[in-house]
Amino acid sequence: MTKHAVPAAGPVEGKQHMVLLFVGLMLSMLLAALNQTVLSTALPTIVGELHGVSDMLWVITAFILASTITMPIYGKLGDLMGRKALLMAAIILFMIGSVIGGLANDMGVLITARVVQGLGGGGLMILSQAVIADVVPPRERGKYMGMMGGVFAIASVAGPLLGGWFTEGPGWRWVFWINIPLGLLALAGAVFFLKLPKHSGKPRLDLGGMLFLAIATTCLVLFATWGGSKYAWSDPVILALIAGTVLSAVAFVLVERRTAEPIIPLHLFKDLNFNLATVAGLLIGVAMFGAIGYLPTYLQMAFSVNATESGLLMIPMMGALLVASVVSGQMVSRTGRYKWMPIAGGLLVAVALVLLSTLQPGAPLWEICAYLAVMGLGLGLSMQIMVLIVQNSFPLREVGTATASNNFFRQIGATLGSAVVGSLFASRLAELLAERLPATAAGGGAPGGSNSLTPAVVSQLPAPIKEAIISSYNDALTPIFIWMVPLALVAAVLMCFVKQKPLATAIEHDVLSESISEGDILITADDADDADDADDEALVPASRAKN
Repeated sequence: MTKHAVPAAGPVEGKQHMVLLFVGLMLSMLLAALNQTVLSTALPTIVGELHGVSDMLWVITAFILASTITMPIYGKLGDLMGRKALLMAAIILFMIGSVIGGLANDMGVLITARVVQGLGGGGLMILSQAVIADVVPPRERGKYMGMMGGVFAIASVAGPLLGGWFTEGPGWRWVFWINIPLGLLALAGAVFFLKLPKHSGKPRLDLGGMLFLAIATTCLVLFATWGGSKYAWSDPVILALIAGTVLSAVAFVLVERRTAEPIIPLHLFKDLNFNLATVAGLLIGVAMFGAIGYLPTYLQMAFSVNATESGLLMIPMMGALLVASVVSGQMVSRTGRYKWMPIAGGLLVAVALVLLSTLQPGAPLWEICAYLAVMGLGLGLSMQIMVLIVQNSFPLREVGTATASNNFFRQIGATLGSAVVGSLFASRLAELLAERLPATAAGGGAPGGSNSLTPAVVSQLPAPIKEAIISSYNDALTPIFIWMVPLALVAAVLMCFVKQKPLATAIEHDVLSESISEGDILITADDADDADDADDEALVPASRAKN
């Protein structure tokens, strides 16, 4: 196993390559991020018009579940066969799902569209992060990961505004149609900007691992969603799902121990930092998606704001997330120190959840904005740094697999948070509406009953009925926030035990059987910090290999 040097591109060429590559990745990340946020403010109107308020949680959960299952698959295949073709396939899948969503005429078709979008969305998120690890040294990676986090923040500001504008203007179906031009741009960026090396050899697929992972994840989400709401915990359906989760998880572990190329190698769990960052990311994912997934709906119903205004109220959180993510990334690149950031982030998320649990319909809007800003600061200090900690713990040949595995468990947390909170919210809301509305107005005056309530319908109801609906939405959601505080606190405590490993300032590659492709992107720590001042030291190829 030998290490080879390759002629380096000049500073100008290296800078141009890096800019073009990063533009392509940003477009792909924007496509995935904007999808969720555009939908959030349109969701109350969509489910009301399609007569599916009781199935609202599946519009969110279906996407998260599908993307969660595919994340480890994309990560492993990217390590084995290269990431460019996979990224293009993920973009195309996402666009197909968007077309189905734009044509949906009932909740079944809409949920199917979200599943197809999720099958592509899992690749958009994982592959973009892994490509950065291919070409940027860990010490300099913080600033790029920070900017990736900034993409989510920008999308989270623009998305709710676009969703509100589409809902009140050309129609909610445009929350899906907008993905077509964006997807074409992202596809063009992947084709022309991502100049990554091709991998030789035929990859050995872990089909057994993929199957059992999908079964375990699906059973887990279904019993977490249905348990205690649609079915009693002692119901045979729930017991069967729990058994299915356990048995398929055991089968998955047995398969991974024997297969040549496991999609989640078990040796990853021997690394302390991986375990701590993964569990903490899962807990933060539960709190994050559980808290903010239904906030736009809550704001529209409990505070009588329209879809656009509910999007504007989310800006403080996303602005704070953007600032915290970018600034923390810059600080990591300059100082090499990162351990304190996710600790502080977890504590801030806990504080934000406590504050959100105190919300009342008559609260001033600045109070909501302040609480959401605290949440944004906490998330900005936590999420991308945890990914960096994981990537810094493994050689480059496994960085895609490790990143995908970490994100898989984070998405499990997001799925559980969305599913459990959505299930509790929906069932509690139904109970409160039944208690507080007179029998003659049990449907709130909507043609399809309470399943068809929209913000527009509620705003036109008589004051007593309107107040009963508003108080029901408030009392169904805000108590759930306080239940999630321990999750954020545990995440902060876990990050206290992370070992702060030095961040490498260059990427060193071993070249095995494959040759280095002509046109590989070359980068140094100096290039990453300031391409204009690049010198000739530490130049290395950005091709697949191991440290």
